[in-house]
Amino acid sequence: MAIVNHQFRLASRPVGMPVRGNWNYVEEPIGEPQDGEILVKLLYISLDPAMRGWVKEGKSYIPPVGIGEVMRALGAGKVIASKFPGLAEGDYVGGMLGVQEYAVVPGKAVNKIAAPARELPVYIGGLGMPGVTAYFGLLEIGRPEPGNTVVVSGAAGAVGSVVGQIAKIKGCRVVGVAGGFEKCNYLTQELGFDAAIDYKSEDVFAKLREHCPKGIDVYFDNVGGDILDAALANLALHARVVICGAISQYNNTTPIKGPANYLSLLVNRASMTGMVVLDFLPRASEARAAMTEWRKAGKLKTREHIVEGLSTFPETLLMLFTGKNEGKLVLKVAED
Repeated sequence: MAIVNHQFRLASRPVGMPVRGNWNYVEEPIGEPQDGEILVKLLYISLDPAMRGWVKEGKSYIPPVGIGEVMRALGAGKVIASKFPGLAEGDYVGGMLGVQEYAVVPGKAVNKIAAPARELPVYIGGLGMPGVTAYFGLLEIGRPEPGNTVVVSGAAGAVGSVVGQIAKIKGCRVVGVAGGFEKCNYLTQELGFDAAIDYKSEDVFAKLREHCPKGIDVYFDNVGGDILDAALANLALHARVVICGAISQYNNTTPIKGPANYLSLLVNRASMTGMVVLDFLPRASEARAAMTEWRKAGKLKTREHIVEGLSTFPETLLMLFTGKNEGKLVLKVAED
């Protein structure tokens, strides 16, 4: 008997905030894997801000999802049939599996996950692409040194929370920018940040001056817009600015707001560099190994915000842009 698959396919490109009508919810049978392929039952899907960029027409670091194609997404699941010698039925895997219940993919396109099913959200979060992004973005591009002041925006999110913790491990002073008292309290009381700024109720520019009296040595940006401008105005000499994301701009219907304070880069002989995790995928195991050890030692914590139900995808995705998620946003598709 054929397995019936449910999936979200892109129906139209969003203008502003995405809506359910931008996707079609489709039901169709899933085929059997061919030589070199596996059939995966998805258990969890990673919801990431980058998904908004993936459905936008235009040049980017990766081609946009085509109209009619399954919505692109990272996920984790269980192999239920295999014609790939490196994977067997019952193995857990992670990779680009799409927003659907089942996926037939090349075996070489996924990574085997040696962990129980309950740990899979961590392996698509803090130990997955968000964690790898944080690791290399901070250490390779930000190049923090002991005693440096590191500021990270979107600090309570999947990437930002790991950036701040790694910076603390490396002996830095860390200031996080997040939205709301609860998120800021989480940064300082649970993750060990030295200070947190609530952009919803505080003057970010003034608070950065207060918490970074000698300037910002490393600024890791996940949001863009006014917060990026405030950070640029408070740079230290030879500062490094890492551009990882700009979530405040993704749903704009007007031109993207660029940095008004870019001359601070000149004055402070600073650098501003874009970062895409794809450039570091060949070294992903290096990052995962280090972060796994830190996690075992209690130096690195992760928090996953799990929402159940594939059918909720369009609405759950919006939590990323309204700030309603607390930690890594994950969609639970099925039980093991």
